[in-house]
Amino acid sequence: MSAIVILFLGLGGMALAYFLYSKFIAEKVFRLDSKFRTPAHEFEDGIDFVPTNRYVLWGHHFTSVAGAAPIVGPAIAVIWGWLPAFLWVVFGTIFFAGVHDTGALWASVRNRAKSVGALTGDVVGKRARSLFMVVIFLVLLMVNAVFGVVIAGLLMRFPSAVVPVWGAIAVALVIGQLIYRRIIGLALVSLIGVVALYGLIIIGPSMPLQMPDQVAGLPGNAIWILILFGYAAIASLLPVWVLLQPRDYINGLQLFIGLIILYGALVILNPAMVAPMINDNVPAGTPSIIPLLFVTIACGAISGFHGLVAGGTSSKQLDKETDARLVGYFGAVGEGMLALGAILAATAGFASLTDWSAMYDAFGKGGVNAFVEGGAYIISNGLGLPETTAATLLTVMAALFAGTTMDTGLRLQRYIFQEWGEIYQQQWMKKPAMATLLAVGSCLILAFGAGADGSGGLLIWPLFGTTNQLLAGLTLLVVTVMLVRLGRPMWFTLGPLLFLLVMTVLALLTQLRSFYEAGNYFLLVLDIVVLIASILVAMECAAALKRVRRESATKAEG
Repeated sequence: MSAIVILFLGLGGMALAYFLYSKFIAEKVFRLDSKFRTPAHEFEDGIDFVPTNRYVLWGHHFTSVAGAAPIVGPAIAVIWGWLPAFLWVVFGTIFFAGVHDTGALWASVRNRAKSVGALTGDVVGKRARSLFMVVIFLVLLMVNAVFGVVIAGLLMRFPSAVVPVWGAIAVALVIGQLIYRRIIGLALVSLIGVVALYGLIIIGPSMPLQMPDQVAGLPGNAIWILILFGYAAIASLLPVWVLLQPRDYINGLQLFIGLIILYGALVILNPAMVAPMINDNVPAGTPSIIPLLFVTIACGAISGFHGLVAGGTSSKQLDKETDARLVGYFGAVGEGMLALGAILAATAGFASLTDWSAMYDAFGKGGVNAFVEGGAYIISNGLGLPETTAATLLTVMAALFAGTTMDTGLRLQRYIFQEWGEIYQQQWMKKPAMATLLAVGSCLILAFGAGADGSGGLLIWPLFGTTNQLLAGLTLLVVTVMLVRLGRPMWFTLGPLLFLLVMTVLALLTQLRSFYEAGNYFLLVLDIVVLIASILVAMECAAALKRVRRESATKAEG
């Protein structure tokens, strides 16, 4: 089948959903009110609470939730065939991710910009809050530790990307001043930022910077990981308008231009989908497509990490409540578009089925490498760009989005420690510098606890998909309880959450067996902890939902 058909079906479905379904969700379910005073105005402090232009905030939210996951997950999941991955990305974006992201943002804004974990204590109960906060901490720990490994690996493998990746920070600092000081208009600022960013990408191949294999007794990738966490710690303490907002905004524009380049080359080249529609000849050891498909592709279909960003940073910057439709739902659509691009690059970006099969010779293969190599093949042959330049473009895309996710993830982890300080009356934990030190320290302990190369985060990464999707389901539970209390329609959130909880529990049980058979008792114990936490939180939320419905019925009778 032609890749163009898949492209237009996917993009058309997402566009239609934004203009129609998201409007219905915003007006009839969440009933967004432009006159509601948002926390960004109520608690404005110029650091975390900053009323922000909705397009700039969309850029922050979108690039924070995107990261490398919507590339990695879909580019691995196509091992089962491109059709299941395509259907889950499109329908997951429309009916799951868009509703989840908008709902999490609305719920936080309506509750003084509290995180979804802290909000659980008010909506469900203190026991559920404690369990939920543990799940949230695990997700953030995995994301921050592993994305550091991913970026370091990309910088080691593609030294031509070093200048563009780090140069983007300097561009963002300048852009932040131009936007915040209102020196020039947003349109001109955007043009300057994009031109500067792509100028760096063009000169990157001519100025490759290779980290030595060994520095002070540590591997080169470990040095990159330490540098990345040092940078992320500083970034997490800066006011959001200085670096976080402009970096995310420019990266958001860069991604869309990158996708236009990839999609344009695909239309010109018109490659065939060389991978099977349904792969009946998967490599030995590949797990069952159900339920693993729905946790392998998290970001790009639905992801609990999105709820953390919505209730952690985005809700503190929302200028008007009605902006949640663009920021939340269209942020999810943007990530779906990136996941669609990853599927096409990883299935139509190979010359033959033999080449594709060589890449996908085992479960877990593909990922970022398949996206970069397949996408570079499409761009090079479709537009005539040198393959090195095309590969640099796609590598920078992946590294920049992983970097923005790290920036936001570490700030969110700092918020978690500060919220624990508030909950347990530990004043020292509430201080931003101390909370940041705890966040960075926990990530580095995980990263370097298993060896000097800093890749320790990969040890618990197999549990990311299930833990992340569990978090998404539990977030939808909290939103559903709020809707029932307000007498609003609940089926638009209840349906997705039931599906997610069932698939996540099945996936946890499947992984439990595989960890036991492999003798991986560390992951086995961690899997049991997550499984028990998920069951207990689900029971608490179900009891709260039943209690709220009973109270509503009593009021109606009275």
